[in-house]
Amino acid sequence: MSPHSDICQVFADHVANARFDDLAEGAVEAAKKSILDIVGVTLAGSGMEPAVRGVADLVLDAGGRQEASLLGFGGKVPAQSAAFANGVMAHCLDFDDQTPWGAHPDSSVVPAVLALAERKGNVSGRDLITSVALGQDLFVRLRCNVGWRQDWNLSSVVGAFSSAAAASFVQGLPQERTAHALGIASMQSSGTMQVIFGIGSDLRGMYAGFTAQGAVMSVLLAQKGITGIAELFEGKAGIFNVYFGGKYEREKMLEGLGKEYRGASMLYKAWPAVGNVHTYIHATIELMREHALKASDIEQVRVFVGDFHQRMCYPLELRRAPATLVDAKFSLPFCVALAAVRGGIRIADFSAVALKDPEVLAVARKVVPVEDSSLDWKMKIPDGRMEVTTRDGRRFERVGDKVPGSPEAPLSWDAIVAKFGDCASVAARPIAPDRIEQAQEMARNLESLDDATMLLKAFTQ
Repeated sequence: MSPHSDICQVFADHVANARFDDLAEGAVEAAKKSILDIVGVTLAGSGMEPAVRGVADLVLDAGGRQEASLLGFGGKVPAQSAAFANGVMAHCLDFDDQTPWGAHPDSSVVPAVLALAERKGNVSGRDLITSVALGQDLFVRLRCNVGWRQDWNLSSVVGAFSSAAAASFVQGLPQERTAHALGIASMQSSGTMQVIFGIGSDLRGMYAGFTAQGAVMSVLLAQKGITGIAELFEGKAGIFNVYFGGKYEREKMLEGLGKEYRGASMLYKAWPAVGNVHTYIHATIELMREHALKASDIEQVRVFVGDFHQRMCYPLELRRAPATLVDAKFSLPFCVALAAVRGGIRIADFSAVALKDPEVLAVARKVVPVEDSSLDWKMKIPDGRMEVTTRDGRRFERVGDKVPGSPEAPLSWDAIVAKFGDCASVAARPIAPDRIEQAQEMARNLESLDDATMLLKAFTQ
């Protein structure tokens, strides 16, 4: 391959020739954890987010070939429809995994590859793991090496290609067809950060579904002979020039390609809220515990915020009293108040009842954002800082460092397994405890399965 080939061709060659045996142990473990984690949060989404009911009704009413499972609700639908609905549910609670630099690859990668694996049949655990590891690696390489200005939503703009790459591997496409699939996927590479910053829209929690669906369609079209785009990434009007003003680092994107799988750095969330707020949740929980404070002791909470965190605070009155569950998960005042009142946060704490909880809302009204440019989001999400003043005049400060689920305090397998159990227990359709335990064991030993979709049969039979 010419060194001057568009990077699309290089990525496609890498995907088509990848092997499970080339994966380091960390990449294998991350892929397995992500598969279990995404299936879990998808099941939870089916039961905890009211907006997904309309999506499930749509795909079930449309019917079609019974190719892939609709998690949480039961039944099978065409692979594209399953990828769409499961992708919606995978991100709707904002409980899915993320990179250390923010953004979410796997709420689109995993639903896409699972849908195609069921459609194709007899996809081994080793191949499913490899596909997810490829998607994670490509996502990180793109996400960390483009000139981003918090304008495009990287989870969908970059995720279109990482998901299509992962799906191409599952489908067994050769290099040329994989390159075409990536080109076709560019039709789905879209979405701005306004969908994240805005208030009142269900789309903030649903965008991963569109990306997953697009990946499945791209791969199936490429397999049928539809061609993609020459110079997809580096052409005059290619992705890098149009979306990122020509600011990208090709050499860093390709450094260690095929030898170092960067998805090994994936992080798994302890709480169902936007990743940037976890540092404040942790600081609140620990500060309240360390000083034996009760919510009724609080006079004021000052949260020091950089550029991105400011987006979670304004308009302040609307953020203090969010109207929807999606908005609550992106509200810094509400998340801090919920943590202060409950002393921790579990998946069931984000409910319609919590949105109206007078004690939570009273504390949220006491949360005051203080702008601090030293906490601006450059690459790694910065640790947040907060200060609590009590009614009797005491003042306590804390930084939200060593957050559960962060690089400094990653979740163990046991913690992820426990999270999966909590998530599966609130699915739209009840799941027997023995089925949950069976799925957990399968995920931990996924490389031994001849048919990786056995993992899903625990919830669909």
